[in-house]
Amino acid sequence: MKTINVLFAVVVLSAALTGSQKVAAQAPQAGVAGYEVEWVYRVRYGFIDEWWDLWRKYEIPVLDRAKERGYILDYRVYHPTQHTDEAARWDYRVEIVYKDFESSSHLGALYDELFPDAATRKSDEKRRWEMTTNHWDLPIYRVDPYSSR
Repeated sequence: MKTINVLFAVVVLSAALTGSQKVAAQAPQAGVAGYEVEWVYRVRYGFIDEWWDLWRKYEIPVLDRAKERGYILDYRVYHPTQHTDEAARWDYRVEIVYKDFESSSHLGALYDELFPDAATRKSDEKRRWEMTTNHWDLPIYRVDPYSSR
């Protein structure tokens, strides 16, 4: 019984540590055009408007500039129209299609270029993250339902 409890504790700890780490970027699947990433955000109740204003202030100009420069082919921002249970809740989801894997590394420089007042940007970002209860970046790829894996 003690062995089972120790094993259970190891599994739970491993899952907790794995779940809290940022997803490592992976190269796209062979034969897939572009490199797709999904950003997902869950916001503290009562703060959605303030969060959205801060997110739009920084992220949309950077995504638009990346698109102008050809790093991003397209991006789409989603907000649910219905509610769900708390475990599955998300407030904003952003799907980004980069030209290729390497193109995804240019966003940091665009923040610096578009928002040279680093102190204000850092303060605003700190506030936005205080209102964010959960977030993940997930490399994704489209699946052809008619082909085998």
